[in-house]
Amino acid sequence: MNRNALSCLHCFTATLIMTLAFTAFACPVENEEITLSISGHALIAEVATNPAGHQCGLAFRQQLPVDRGMLFVYELDQVLRFWMKDTRIDLSIAYLDSDGRILEMHDMHSDDPYRQTISRQPARYALEVNQGWFSENNIKLGDKVEFDLQSKTQRFKER
Repeated sequence: MNRNALSCLHCFTATLIMTLAFTAFACPVENEEITLSISGHALIAEVATNPAGHQCGLAFRQQLPVDRGMLFVYELDQVLRFWMKDTRIDLSIAYLDSDGRILEMHDMHSDDPYRQTISRQPARYALEVNQGWFSENNIKLGDKVEFDLQSKTQRFKER
């Protein structure tokens, strides 16, 4: 193999290793899972309760299985901002009040990673699902998302 070809091979190999390592370790957060219920529809959601979990979210995932999602939990009601940086899955997001009622819903697109989706009013929770899941399951504004964090909240906060 000539010198230029060998140099290119080394460069390609180093780039591949760095890319795989970055993707594998970019969001090493392990979230607990809970089952949610919305208008009779069950959904298994990872629960993000701390800054590391909030920042990682669903970034770097290649897919989100059917009837799965991520619930972002905040200690206080606040205006929430989400974006799709490093997220490869088109998502829908619902902002919820402290009682779990859906205040608003939006679609977010992976091809627009820096566009922010900002809640119009303070919210306590955000629920991300595969894009279209809310409409496919006839979920509407005002519907209540039923879930119980009481037994797991302390463990979540310690992570």
